[in-house]
Amino acid sequence: MDGTEEVDSFLAGLDHPLTAELQTVRGYILDAHPLVTERIKWKSPSFHVGSDDLGAFELRPTEFLRLILVFPHGLVDDPTGLMTGTWADRRELRFTSAEDVAAKRFPLQHVVRDWVALL
Repeated sequence: MDGTEEVDSFLAGLDHPLTAELQTVRGYILDAHPLVTERIKWKSPSFHVGSDDLGAFELRPTEFLRLILVFPHGLVDDPTGLMTGTWADRRELRFTSAEDVAAKRFPLQHVVRDWVALL
């Protein structure tokens, strides 16, 4: 099973109030750069380029959708304030609704493209 089929299967059984929003964010990330692929890692949909992990959803919260991005090659600029946190190598993104997801599409895709450029 390739990564997309694995993620599709996982999401088909997911009971989370923001599953539709997760699907939308997933599409935005995959559309941002052709090298980004997906799989299930850390018991959640995750994204990577080759052996470098881009990040994963953390699905325990149900009042928002949390996406953790990792930056093993250095942080990227985030002039829109999309990302939160002060960790040395990762940042958190939160999505609360379909409208919030749509509003964050282009900043998210910009971050993904800049992340890939650091490889």
